Amino acid sequence: MIVLAFDTAQGALSAAIHDGEGVLASAFELRARGHAEELLPMIETVLAESALGFGDLDALAVTIGPGTFTGLRVGLAAARGIALAQGLPLVGITTLEAVAGDVAAEPDEAIVAAFDARRGEIYLQAFDAALVPLTEPMLVAVAEASRHLPPHRKLLLVGTGATLLDEALHGFVRRLADAPAQPRAETVAWLAGRRLEAEGHEAFRRAPAPLYIRAPDAKLPGGRDPDAAA
Repeated sequence: MIVLAFDTAQGALSAAIHDGEGVLASAFELRARGHAEELLPMIETVLAESALGFGDLDALAVTIGPGTFTGLRVGLAAARGIALAQGLPLVGITTLEAVAGDVAAEPDEAIVAAFDARRGEIYLQAFDAALVPLTEPMLVAVAEASRHLPPHRKLLLVGTGATLLDEALHGFVRRLADAPAQPRAETVAWLAGRRLEAEGHEAFRRAPAPLYIRAPDAKLPGGRDPDAAA
């Protein structure tokens, strides 16, 4: 099963093609802005490196947040357009699950994915070693994050908010993961493949909705940055 995945939701841009056994091609670059201009060229690059066209794909996957509002719109619009044109199922993967999927936890550890949401807050979700969610995705103050973590477990921290969280935790046994802090399309594709195998293609014919946890700043008075984390 050939899956094209891409991520524009956080502070990077990436695209990858996975055939169910391994990554055929991938591209990644740190990027705070300009996702709209560079996404399609990157997709075309990984397709060319895989010697594939859109007609060879079996499914698509895209990150759905939390992330920046502009980045989420870019990725979801592109994914919906390609899925509609090619008649492909489209799987939405959260950015929290994507970074959690890049680490290997011990059986007694909880993977805690965290993104810096600015203003002293982080996006947070905990998973067990098999990536089964232990909490819902949430936006919490860094100083209060310990209240929302699984008790009686060692913690493995990952994401752009991992260091912030580590500095605020007291009384928890934890370590920082040696893994990318940004989502990677390779992992998004792998996670989507697992979900497609478990639930079937027909479960993903409806385009996923973005995961907005914080209300858009652009709708509020004061002229705050519309690209603040969503």
